[in-house]
Parts: sequence; C-alpha cells; structure tokens
Amino acid sequence: MTDMGTDAIAAPASTDSAVDNVLELRAATKKYAGVPAIEDVDFTLRRGEIHALVGENGAGKSTLTKVMAGVVSLSSGQMLVEGQPVELKTPLEARHKGIAMVFQETSLVPTMTVAQNLYLGQEAFFNRLRGVYIAAQQFMQSLNFDVDPTATVGMLGAAKKQMVEIARAVLHKARIIIFDEPTASLTPEEKKYFFDLIFNLKARGVSIIFISHALEEALLLADRITVLRDGKHVVTDDKANFDRARIVKAMVGRDLSQTLYGQRKTTVRPQGECLLAVRNLRMASMVKNNSLSVFAGQVTGVFGLVGAGRTETFKVVAGLIKRDFFHGGEVLLRGKPVRYKVARSAVRDGIAYITEDRKIEGFFETMSIQQNIYMGLLGRIGSAFGWVSGAKARAVGEHWTQLLNVRAIGKDVKVIELSGGNQQKVVIARSLVQDPDVIIFDEPTRGVDVGAIAEIHAEINRLADAGKAVVVISSYLPEVMSLSDRILVAKQGKVVVEFSALEATQEKIMYAAIH
Repeated sequence: MTDMGTDAIAAPASTDSAVDNVLELRAATKKYAGVPAIEDVDFTLRRGEIHALVGENGAGKSTLTKVMAGVVSLSSGQMLVEGQPVELKTPLEARHKGIAMVFQETSLVPTMTVAQNLYLGQEAFFNRLRGVYIAAQQFMQSLNFDVDPTATVGMLGAAKKQMVEIARAVLHKARIIIFDEPTASLTPEEKKYFFDLIFNLKARGVSIIFISHALEEALLLADRITVLRDGKHVVTDDKANFDRARIVKAMVGRDLSQTLYGQRKTTVRPQGECLLAVRNLRMASMVKNNSLSVFAGQVTGVFGLVGAGRTETFKVVAGLIKRDFFHGGEVLLRGKPVRYKVARSAVRDGIAYITEDRKIEGFFETMSIQQNIYMGLLGRIGSAFGWVSGAKARAVGEHWTQLLNVRAIGKDVKVIELSGGNQQKVVIARSLVQDPDVIIFDEPTRGVDVGAIAEIHAEINRLADAGKAVVVISSYLPEVMSLSDRILVAKQGKVVVEFSALEATQEKIMYAAIH
C-alpha cells in the first residue's frame, strides 16, 4: 500500500475536486424484486476525510455501503475508485482495491481464535502459532483493544467482536474503511478509544465512511455528512453547516425536535396496582440484594452504568436466568411469590421481556415478519391443545405490522433482511401480541433511527396509558427522562435511589449512578 500519511495531509487542496475523490458513485441504483433500495444516488468520498452517512432505518445506508464493499452489485449507475470505473462483485475484489467494511453483524469465523481471524487470508506458508498470537497481541495493544488473541471468537461479547472486526480492517491496510454502526456495542471508554483510532486513521490519509444513528457522533467526528431518505440522496454538506435539528429534518422530512427527547415532564401518571415487586434479589456477583417495585399505568425507567445489574435483575424476573438458590430473594407478581424456571412460564403469567440484543435473542432471522409474530403468540397459548390457524396468524401479523408501522419491500421478506429499526419493531410486536401486563423494554432504541425512536416511544406511552406496567432499561439519560414517570438508579447490583420524573435531573441521576 502506498504511504499516504504526511504527504496526503500536507498536500495543498486541488482545484479539481475530482482529483481528491478516492471513491465516487454516480446515479447508483440497486433494486430487489424490482423495488429500489437506493435510487439515483450520487456520493463522493474525499481522500483522508471522515464522511458520516445518516438516515432512518430503510433509507438505504447499508445498501449503499455494501455496494462500495463489493457485497452487492448495482442494478444501474457507476462506481469509481481513484477516478477509474470499477464493478466489484465480491468483498475480496473490494479489498484488493483498498476498501474494507466493518459490518454491524460481524463477519468473523466464530470457531477460530481472535488471532486466526485477524490474519485469515494473510497466512504465511509456514505458520508458528505462537508467533501469530504474539503479533496479534502486540497489534491489539497498539489499538488499545483489550482482547485476548487466543480467545475463541464465538465466546466473545458483542463489543469485543466489534473490536476484532475493526482491528482486522486496520491490519489489512485499507485506504477506505466503512464502519456500519461501529459504536453500538461499545462502552463509553471503548468509544473513546475508537474515536482516537478514527482520528489516527484520518491523519494517515485513510478515508472513512461511517453509519451511525447517534447523530452526536456524526457531528463530533465527521468532516462531511450525507443524509439519505427512502433510498434517495437528500443532502451532503460540511459538518459546520449541520446541527441536530437540520439532520433530523432532512432524515424524516419533518421536525421532530419537540417530540423526541422533548420538554421536561410537568405531569406524571398516578401509580396503579403494584404488579411486580423484587425483594432482596441476588444472582451471583451481578445482582446484590436488589429491591424495587413496578406499578400499573406507569413507565418505570431504570438507569445505571455497565455492571449495575439492571438487565440481570429483569432477566431473573422473566425466567431467563436463575437467582441464587439459597438466599436468592423473592419476586412477587400481584403480591404472590413466583420463581420461573423457563421464560414461557413468565410469559403465560403476563410478563414480557424485550431483549437488548435483537440479533441474537430477539427473532428467528430466516422467518418472515408474520411468522415471527405468530411464534410470539404461540409462546403465550402454546400447549398440547394450543393452536392458531394460518389465516389468524396472518391476520395477527398484519395487524401488528400496521400498528407498529413495520416497513418492508414485501410481506414474505425475512426479518434478517429488514433494517435495524424495523427488526426492533418486529421484536416488540412478538412480545406485545402476547397481551402482557408487565412489559420490560431493555435498551428499546439501541441502533434505531430517530423516526423509529419516536414511534417506539409513542408505543411505550400508549401501553402505560392503557394501564400496563412498563419498565424501560436504558443507558441514554434523555430517553429515561423523556419516558419515565419514576426513575430507578442502579449501582453495583442494586437500586440505590428512586426519583419522581418531576424532581429528576440528569445531574442527580448521574451522581447517584457514580457515587
């Protein structure tokens, strides 16, 4: 690879902008079954720039970048790399052109180690495994990524898998790197390392495209921002000419500033019946003597930093994991003790847990939207005598698809082919079709665009207004404060303080979570 480091940075701006474009798409169109996912999109990437690509789920961001990465081919239009027309048919061809993509869903080999994944395709004829591990260890340390090179990838969490994907792209010395939601699974500290890495790559002359639903990241990192809507190009401009409101309006075609993370709450819903109570709950080292209550007709927000035990507490409630056998505490549903060995028992008692990891735990990826929702219905009625006709399953699926505004190019499309926000809506529908009384949303808008966030928030509020007991676990303080009637702050395995939404401030909540 040509070293573009100091020369690329020091070179004066060219009078011919085409000279500075390392990648260009002209009138790019990609159709599936005759339906365009992107249509007549023009896009340019300059040498050594960070270019943010934003838009609602289904706007065409992933399709556009997959074209650049050789994953899919254009139906019409043209792609140029360094001014030369190219037709990339495989990711390997893209790699040979210096283009690498870090996918939101990792493309690692789960049965191989971290080191083997890093050097896959670059192996020497004779390999000393110890030497490969040492090289991988040194390389990961140079990126400030704390990942054991001898670990099997399948045993890693989402964040560390993402680190390996990023490291592999950097190791292959790509001149253009595309990141699809690179920070969705990273902790705040890991995000800082990632941002430092991005700026380091830019300084070396690498051109970067990144897709992110976190608009603050686009405004922080990018040199330019491109907005797509409904598969079409809306605007490209310098970051300095954007603010959050302009980006959101370009993305959705309307102003959401008053509806999304809006004004401070002036009223809260009154407490109804105490449907769920946790008393002195313990689960290994993650949940420590935790106690809390959840009331009908309210949204109970749960906030805490990584390791606060929020998710683990409610997975115990939902029968997904087990509390300590001795001195494990109590879970009370409508005042009566319950101890679920499997999730189905909790579902039948009216408890729904909507997972934070939709890709792994949320849906059957090769099934259609309606089939996934039907499987949720079976979870509530399923027994030796439980049966739902195909016609009813289709009717139920169609009802929830329309209610939650799930958008797809066809009724029989597989859920894995949907955008992230529409996948999340399917996961929510699978639980709500069970007509639960207690609904636990775990990070309901992670990796979801602003339009879908507004729709999911509206559904959460509708459920509380209908008398359901709603729990929202979220790491994003504005979301907790905009939705919650009461806010529980967890720290080191238990709830340490409770606030009414009327008295809560971000400063008070964060102070309780840290100190």
